[in-house]
Parts: sequence; C-alpha cells; structure tokens
Amino acid sequence: MLVFAASDKGGTGRSVTGCNILYRWALAGVDVCYLDFDFGSPTVGTIFQVDSVGRGTPSGGLHSYLTGSAASPHRVDVWTESERPGLRTRPAGTGQLVLFPGDEGGGEFPIDPGTVQRCARLLLRLEEEFDVCLVDLSAGRSYATQLALAVTAQRALAAVPVRWLVFHRWTRQHILAAAGLVHGRHGIADAGEALGHDRSALLDSIRYVRTAVVDLDSAELAGLRPGQIAWLRDCNQDLQELASRNRMGRTTLLGSAPLEPLLQWREQIISDNDVWGRGIANQATIEAFDRLARAVTDAESWERL
Repeated sequence: MLVFAASDKGGTGRSVTGCNILYRWALAGVDVCYLDFDFGSPTVGTIFQVDSVGRGTPSGGLHSYLTGSAASPHRVDVWTESERPGLRTRPAGTGQLVLFPGDEGGGEFPIDPGTVQRCARLLLRLEEEFDVCLVDLSAGRSYATQLALAVTAQRALAAVPVRWLVFHRWTRQHILAAAGLVHGRHGIADAGEALGHDRSALLDSIRYVRTAVVDLDSAELAGLRPGQIAWLRDCNQDLQELASRNRMGRTTLLGSAPLEPLLQWREQIISDNDVWGRGIANQATIEAFDRLARAVTDAESWERL
C-alpha cells in the first residue's frame, strides 16, 4: 500500500504524525518505510533521531535517485541507526522500519517523464518489500505532489492500493487551506484529473487528519473559567460547520491527533515508555496514532467513511 501524506501549509504536524503512525505500524509487526519527498526541507531524520541524515543524506538520497544521478536511493534502518536508545533496541515481533531520506541541500525540482518512470520503478520495488510505504510530500501545490499524482496515474501502479492523507490543524485558516489543496483551482482533484486520474476515484482515496485538536472534556482544561470553556465549545462548533461546508466533515475524516504538549516542544516519536515509564506524554496521543494506523490499512473502515 502507498500512503501519500499531504498538507497545504507547513506546521500542520504532517511529518511528525506520519512518523508516529509509521512507528505504530512497525510495532504491530508491519514492514514499513518512509520516503521523504519534502524536497525543500528533507529533515524527517530528526524525528527518528537519526543524526547522520538529520538534514538529509550527504549523497545518494531521493533527490539524486529521482533526477537520475544515483542508481538507488540511500536507505536507513531506523532500528539500528537511530541515536535514540528506545528506537535502537528493536522489540521482538516488530516489522521493518526504514527511512529513505532526501539529499542534504536539495530543493524542489521540475518533473519530467524520466523522473516519473524512476519514481514508479522505486515505488513498485518497495511495494514488493514493504506492507506500507508512506510518502511525505512537500507542503502545498508542490512538485512532489505533482510527481505523486503523475506516478499513481501510471498503468503499472493500477493494482497498488493508494491512500491520500491531507493533514491540517484544527483552525479556520488550516481548514480552508486543506480544502483548497484538494478541491481548489490546480488542487489535487484538478491536477490529478489532468494527469489521467478518474476524479471521483481520486477523491474517494482522500481522507483528512486533524492535528493538535483540543479535547474539550480533558482534565487539563479544568483550570479554565466557565466562560472560556463555553467560548471554546462555540469555536469548535464553528469549525465543525466550516469543515462540513468544505467537504471535510465526518464522512471524509479519517481521525484526529490530540494536542500533545510533548510534540509542541519536540517533534519526535512517542514511545509507550514516554507514556507509561517516563510520564512525559499522554496515553490519548498514542491511542490516537494507533487508531489512525488501523484506519488507514483496514479497507472496511476506510470504505465506511
């Protein structure tokens, strides 16, 4: 399965949420890989705490492969190369957890037929090796998103299950931006149709993920005054109505990730030990990541939406 992670704006939590979903899959015994297609800022290695590729790999990364200057892209086994002890000690029964970083100092580059064919060959090869390949795209109407749409329109990938996750924070600005990315002029629907996708089928493959969502019933809000709680509930209702009007309501919502103080301070993988051992993260957060991971791969859950 190919899962493309998109967002219209930076700061949505797309990469850190995607990494944590991937980690939950690996813990469940699923073989997974992460492709850093955020070409302008290939820094996802920092989330896995693989310092050697914190700003991308010095050579032979995805930029080099896709532009034809490397025969195959650099791959990183997170279980053995992470600097974080909790990730470097691979638990029994876990699946592969592999990162394909971009090139350090790389940037966005235009897409040509050769790039599309190289990308298609790579994704087909990884589809044979891994159960799930998560492709993290640059924010907005980027070359990376254009490449993903062009590749998935290829006949060679017709039999490969494809999911699109559009991440957005739970604010008016981010809701409107995410809706524009999918339905707006030159958005995913327009661009995909121009490249040969069936528009309805493409839209059926897209779900939204809300991030940094405040739980209004959380004990952490107990210190707020009644008027503040009432105001937050009104704001939340306004956001629900705005999302519904922009075709981002419950029928297209895959799930939500709660506001997590740990992730506000440090973008990282949240382990069970961070919750139960160190007490620095919330149980609700890893439960949300688990639910998102299951919802992506469970065909019945996906189709019910």
